[in-house]
Order: sequence, then structure tokens, then C-alpha cells
Amino acid sequence: MMVNVHVEICREGVTLPAYAKPGDAGMDVRAAVDVTIAPGETKIVPTGLKLAIPVGYEIQVRPRSGLSLKTSARVPNSPGTIDSGYRDEVGIIIWNCSSDKPLEIKAGDRIAQFVLQEVPQINFVSCDDVASIGENRGGGFGHTGKG
Repeated sequence: MMVNVHVEICREGVTLPAYAKPGDAGMDVRAAVDVTIAPGETKIVPTGLKLAIPVGYEIQVRPRSGLSLKTSARVPNSPGTIDSGYRDEVGIIIWNCSSDKPLEIKAGDRIAQFVLQEVPQINFVSCDDVASIGENRGGGFGHTGKG
């Protein structure tokens, strides 16, 4: 299924995100400018893209596994959400987890991936006792066991 997402390129030399292979869930998104991130520092890396995502959808920003494996670049708020009403330039939050080496990102580097997700809306329904609705598995955080 294809969903139309309108895009405005707002910086020169920007390449549209693209799927690397048929069937991929995520499409690679690239840095629009050169950025140096000091050890332990977090910066927003501009993409040069403005999006008009249809109501009922979001684009999730997720790390690229190869980038996480081979570099100190991390997407700390993963998955990040780009809401349907956001119209400013999309930036990717990148943290350099290195304690001693700066992270050099060049314009055109693949820095994250976009995944389009349908977003149903929540309708909270008040009740007197949620334990009476469905089945209560019991327990709290970590209750299902060790390891």
C-alpha cells in the first residue's frame, strides 16, 4: 500500500529518502549539512526536508542498524515521532556516545530511517474497575521472570 506524503526540499543538494530494497520497512534519510558532534554531545542534524504527513499517520525516526554498529552515532529518542501537523524542517537528534572521539557527519550521509505508521486515536472510556475488563495477568514490571 502506498500513502502520499508531500515533501518540500528546503536546502540545496538534498536527496529524498528512499527504500534501499523492495519490501524494506524503513527508508534511509540523509544529513543535509556537515555536522561535528563532540564526545558525549547531542545535536539536531537537519535533513533539508519539510513534510505534510496525512492525518492518521506518523513517521517514526529510527536508527540505522549499520550506523549504530559501526559508529558512535545514536538516535536517543528512538523511535522519534513526526506528527501529521508538523510542517517545519525535520531534524534528526543524534547523540555521540563516544567518550573521546568527535563524530563527523557529512552532508549526504545516511543518518536514520523513516518508517510510516498508521496512528489510531485513543478514546478513553471511564470505568469503575479495570481489573474487571478482560484478563488480568497480574504482577508488575519484570514480573515474567529473570533473563
